[in-house]
Amino acid sequence: MSHPTSNDICALHDVPDGGGVEAAPSILVLRRGGEAWAYRNVCPHFSIPLNYEPDAFWTYEGSLLMCAHHSAMFRFEDGVCVDGPCLGASLRRIPIRIENGRVVIEGPDIT
Repeated sequence: MSHPTSNDICALHDVPDGGGVEAAPSILVLRRGGEAWAYRNVCPHFSIPLNYEPDAFWTYEGSLLMCAHHSAMFRFEDGVCVDGPCLGASLRRIPIRIENGRVVIEGPDIT
């Protein structure tokens, strides 16, 4: 049995399918089915959180995340802004893996 580590930020099933949660301070996890992506919860447009309220992320068709402040649209897969005021800019990716149904950050300890 594996025990959670400080790099273990949430269970995959805690992230709504087609949605996102702030799984650790300033870390957004997005999910579609068995896939997940993690980014810093900071819009490249104004360096503010992408959500307006805790864990209230606006997503569309399980593929786009919208910044709650200026409506920039980001792809789940690569964090690239495809529409809005920061077109072409990207969210800062956090490398993760899915391990035993848990989302785990790869690399240095985050705590």
